[in-house]
Amino acid sequence: MSNLLEKLEAINIRFIEVGKLIVDPEIIGDMKRYVKLNKEYKDLEEIVTIYKAYKDVMDNLASSKALLKSETDPEMREMAKMEIDELEHKRPEMEEQIEMMLIPKDPEDEKSAIMELRAGTGGDEACIFVEDCFRMYTMFFKEQGISYEVINTNEGGTKGFKEITMSIESPGVYGLLKFESGVHRVQRVPETESQGRVHTSAITVAVLPEAEEVDFELNMADVRRDTYRASGAGGQHVNKTESAIRLTHIPTGVVAECQDGRSQHKNLEKALSMLRSRLYQIELDKLQSARAEHRKSLVSTGDRSAKIRTYNYPQGRVTDHRINKTLYNLSSFMNGDIMEMINALKLAENAEKLRGEEVQ
Repeated sequence: MSNLLEKLEAINIRFIEVGKLIVDPEIIGDMKRYVKLNKEYKDLEEIVTIYKAYKDVMDNLASSKALLKSETDPEMREMAKMEIDELEHKRPEMEEQIEMMLIPKDPEDEKSAIMELRAGTGGDEACIFVEDCFRMYTMFFKEQGISYEVINTNEGGTKGFKEITMSIESPGVYGLLKFESGVHRVQRVPETESQGRVHTSAITVAVLPEAEEVDFELNMADVRRDTYRASGAGGQHVNKTESAIRLTHIPTGVVAECQDGRSQHKNLEKALSMLRSRLYQIELDKLQSARAEHRKSLVSTGDRSAKIRTYNYPQGRVTDHRINKTLYNLSSFMNGDIMEMINALKLAENAEKLRGEEVQ
């Protein structure tokens, strides 16, 4: 395991270096660089702590083996054997933990997120499924103690929603939800179907890392701002005042809207955050496409047009096509019990990354 110790020693050297940098007045004056280095310091600190404990185990193991070779006293030899057994038992567990910690992390994982659910094929039935999935996610958030806020809605023709956008404010929530991006397909008998035939509808889910100002500098000269009256439910106040905001990024044509708040100022803040995140995602997609040429990822393809999951109501099952995992608990899944699937996707991605590391 000398290779592992070499990797950990290099990390320790970087940890010491970053520790010196974050107290440098010049670095403190550069907020963008300071935030980045501070985050790196915290990430490295966790690995360095286990590195020191692992180094102690390896040093004690070496000294106990040396003692066993040189010692003639039976009692001392027995003590050395017991020490070696204990340390050899502890060692593989620590090595496995370290290997998992050394898997390259997605720097976006620690961010809050913006989630967009949109009806696709299937008309009213797709709009109803948007509402069903919105309920599923919000019940999951409640269970996990995650706070969220609806920032834009567009109601369906008769029922449900054509579109719902949420801001999910919780550190690390992007890493938790990023695998939800893609096409979610539902197979069931719609309420309007008199013949009892199963229909297939689809919605798209997009999960974006919420971009901070330090991540993406938005030039306001490139942004057109329009105000309009909010539509749909919301009471007389919302409908009578032009509190809804639409922002258009002129160079790219990217649009962000927020109409669910009563305050125009709050809606502007949320629309700006959404616009910044969408533009940041475009940059990330370019970067990930370049990386994908080197390593094709099964789980996080980044292709939001890919069919990722099927919800089959007649059979009471939900299947994730990326990892070929099927759960026969559709009812509880739709009530927010989705953590088993999320953990399975995370595990698949980590295994994939480990294989990628071994190949390199």
